[in-house]
Amino acid sequence: MIRVTFILLMVVCAKISFAQIAKIDSSKYPPLMMFTAQQDHDNMLKQLGIKNLRPGPSGDEKAPNHANYDETIANPCPQLPDVLTLKNGSKVTSADIWQQQRRPELLEDFEREIYGRLPKKIPAVTWLVKVTDREFVGRTPVIAKQLVGHVDNSNYPLINVDINMMLVLPVNVKGPVPVLMMFGRPSFPSPAQPSPEDMEKINTAFKAMLIKNNPEVKAIFDQYPAYSPITRLPGVNFFATPTNGDSSPTEQLLAAGWGYATIDPVSIQADNGSGLTRGIIGLVNKGQPRKPTDWGALRAWAWGAARGLDYFETDTMVDAKKVGIEGVSRYGKAALVALAFEPRFAVGLIGSSGKGGTTLHRRTFGEAVESLTGSGEYHWMAGNYLKYGASEAGFGNKTGCDLPVDSHELIALCAPRPTFISYGIPEKGDAKWLDQQGSYMATVAAGSVFKLLGVKDIGVSNDYAKEKMPPVLTGMLEGELAWRQHDGGDTDAPNFQFFIPWASNLLHYK
Repeated sequence: MIRVTFILLMVVCAKISFAQIAKIDSSKYPPLMMFTAQQDHDNMLKQLGIKNLRPGPSGDEKAPNHANYDETIANPCPQLPDVLTLKNGSKVTSADIWQQQRRPELLEDFEREIYGRLPKKIPAVTWLVKVTDREFVGRTPVIAKQLVGHVDNSNYPLINVDINMMLVLPVNVKGPVPVLMMFGRPSFPSPAQPSPEDMEKINTAFKAMLIKNNPEVKAIFDQYPAYSPITRLPGVNFFATPTNGDSSPTEQLLAAGWGYATIDPVSIQADNGSGLTRGIIGLVNKGQPRKPTDWGALRAWAWGAARGLDYFETDTMVDAKKVGIEGVSRYGKAALVALAFEPRFAVGLIGSSGKGGTTLHRRTFGEAVESLTGSGEYHWMAGNYLKYGASEAGFGNKTGCDLPVDSHELIALCAPRPTFISYGIPEKGDAKWLDQQGSYMATVAAGSVFKLLGVKDIGVSNDYAKEKMPPVLTGMLEGELAWRQHDGGDTDAPNFQFFIPWASNLLHYK
């Protein structure tokens, strides 16, 4: 079946010609470096004076270099940095000291050593509502807005960055609504379609166009006179089962009176090392390689999400004070970074994020620091992070134990805003590689900051070395810091039925 959207796309694309594309005199600008990921990785190693890196472990438990899954040796440096002790040794005893002294200390360390610093000057983003469509998602009437955030590239027009985002809002509720922003590929949920009469006109015109292009096609249409090459998509089923915990996360959000947005991370920054001289990172660097403290993809994706939040602040249908951020796996890492660094995000749902997300860098269980310092995933992090996988360098060697901060402190930077940590189980595909136990330890340790700031944590002591991870399906949802391990795989979908009422209650919505 040929769908209308596909046909229209072909027609639009056919009208684009090279004559419409303004020619850029590239001699006026620094040349755009086109490194492979390996070349870029090697360049960073050279800048850091690293001669050799320890190889990362294999995810295959049968491989000779398989990752460690023995808890007795998973904590080579069991003492975590104390989240409530300043660098000068003084204790953090008040919310004031946390906000004015400790939080800035932690942000500086995370920026310098792990995720990278935002450049001092980042070009402005101008948002355009490209398409507005009235649709139905399940039984819920919605307005869907296709948005494009164009980053000003006038200082380096050799790189173009357009952030793609889809905003879907229910129209059967009063007033501005909370929105959950999710990292993913934007698309219209259920595009509105022409009436049968208009569809007949489209088919008549389309058949004529095909016959004109290829007269032989006329014989086919004569043989099948009732055939219409363009057909309507299935319509709304008002007799469908009401929304429940098995419905899609987006249907559950809309049924609860929330909106949602999907923002495309790769439209902000490519998910590979070869793309680091392009995307927003490359645009700011004018096509040149990064320096060791420059931002990586996780920080860039988080920056892009914050720019989406800028748009929400201009949309009267959105309650911009109640916007959340969500992601799973690598996008779970990005969601946590966004929540930690951007205080305007009101709530977070962090799914199966692993190393670089909620699990401890110091742990050697499954995914390791060395997994992120090799040439496959290093682009997520600042260049400086590679130091902690070095076996031979001008500075000697370093491991995760040498990091000045760890993930419990990243979670703590989200306090006192509601932060829901979600995992699945290895048996269903949420691999042991993600180290659910290490994330639970970090969540426990972060709780002391939530308490200091006057809200509840997951309801246990903050002794991360002694607290035991609860059984699967145990919801620790009584505070602003929450934990729940569902019985599914590498997804947070099974936890939406718990996240939505938890978040609505804490954000005082309905």
